[in-house]
Amino acid sequence: MNKLLINIFLITFLVFLGHNVEGLGVNWGDITSHKLPPKDVVKMLQENGIKKVKLFNNDDTILNALAGTGIEVMIGISNQLLKDLVNPDIAKKWVKENVTRYEPKSPKGVNITLIGVGNEPFLRDYKDTLTNVTGPALENVQNALNDAGLGDTTKATVPLNADVYLSPSWNPVPSAGFFRADIVDPLNYILKVLNKNNAPFMVNIYPFLSLFYGNGAFPFNYAFFDGVSNPLKDKDGVEYTNCFDANLDTCAAALAGAGYSNMTIIVGEMGWPTDGNPCANVTLAEKFYKGFISYLAKGKGSPRRPGYIEAYIFALFDEDRKSTLPGNFETHWGLYYDDGKPKFPLDLNGNNKSLVPVPNVEALSKKWCGVKPDVKNFTDLISYACDRADCTPLTNGSSCEILSDAAKASYAVNAYFQNQQQKDDSCDFEGKATVTTKDPSQGTCNFTIGFKTLTPLTPSPSPLPSSDHSSSSDAKAPSSSSASPSSPKSLAFASVVVFSIVPLLIISDSSFYTL
Repeated sequence: MNKLLINIFLITFLVFLGHNVEGLGVNWGDITSHKLPPKDVVKMLQENGIKKVKLFNNDDTILNALAGTGIEVMIGISNQLLKDLVNPDIAKKWVKENVTRYEPKSPKGVNITLIGVGNEPFLRDYKDTLTNVTGPALENVQNALNDAGLGDTTKATVPLNADVYLSPSWNPVPSAGFFRADIVDPLNYILKVLNKNNAPFMVNIYPFLSLFYGNGAFPFNYAFFDGVSNPLKDKDGVEYTNCFDANLDTCAAALAGAGYSNMTIIVGEMGWPTDGNPCANVTLAEKFYKGFISYLAKGKGSPRRPGYIEAYIFALFDEDRKSTLPGNFETHWGLYYDDGKPKFPLDLNGNNKSLVPVPNVEALSKKWCGVKPDVKNFTDLISYACDRADCTPLTNGSSCEILSDAAKASYAVNAYFQNQQQKDDSCDFEGKATVTTKDPSQGTCNFTIGFKTLTPLTPSPSPLPSSDHSSSSDAKAPSSSSASPSSPKSLAFASVVVFSIVPLLIISDSSFYTL
């Protein structure tokens, strides 16, 4: 009898575990020089039991690959379109062309459940340019969904940066959370629309960025889910042992203060990068994700929001063309490398199954590009190659920081060589580089091999320039200070929320999908 009871308990626990982890989705971005075939990525999603996907656009190829799978899909509307969507007729046209035509209510269609109207439009960088158009755009899109007979299953929301709420300096605890004074009116407009249509409030939360911008003042363990010896104490004896709970409950308190204590909160982005910073590595990312998934599986929630929490991991893949303006970790948020291989074992749905790779990805030949031994000046080589490939692993605190100057130059030219699909003339550099079949990887620094892709390559291989390295590039060099077309012109991620434990930075990422 005891054995039977134990078995019943285990079965019940596993069902409970799997049920709660089903609230986990992934962000699928595409700021990359080489894209994997969407149909193969979708196969990988299904193999891993991933049932929710958040997109930053409405890529037709991706949406067609998702058709008939039942995977819940969120598609994004760029900030550039918000002003146009203030016109109800344009909103109706957008819904018809980007939602209705994919037949979201048909088993053979795309299961579009959410529309992201803009992305973090209240970032201070925008200087109020989107403040007064976001709410009307949201309302018009939702009304268009309602008119099309889709409003009961497809909801419009606005993904927001976590800097829209904070706690006062004189009472720095989650329960005192409130919305920023400069956006109260436009945010109330949004909240009324969401509430009227039973749509969720969406916010992006990043414990890593709290640690990164904490400048050593933020307690390391508070970014994870293992608990801390000195928890943050709120009123009524409530204690916070991790940054995520404190952040989420600050948001919940702000919503309650605005009159929406029961509004659903979805975490639109949550992740940990694996390179580009001393705290961005595979070991810590694995620790973070395993802790977060275990947290979700328990179904406990936060003190103010107990129970089920829906969240989207940021991100599915590394994206080598993202701007490195916020930090050199920006190209390394993926659970997967850009070739579709998982970075570490991870069970996403409580089925004791590690991540499976994207199928049908064919690696290029086992050969690398390296600088010849007689080359002594590496500046131009590195500048040219890193303007056209991702060299962030070479930066301070990153996986290839330990390399000699010559080895760093070889890493750079190899990154370019692989990015150019190992074309014969892409490993020459005016006779200063050559191809080798000996793997030059050292320690934590992996000299990668590319994968075969049909993605058009730009720019094509060309001779090493003399001094001007300001031409357009496939990816930002580590030293780049210019923003890409898909990022804000300056970094203003966050306001600071000061809790009694230490400064807790309420900040977010994804400003690279805003335009």
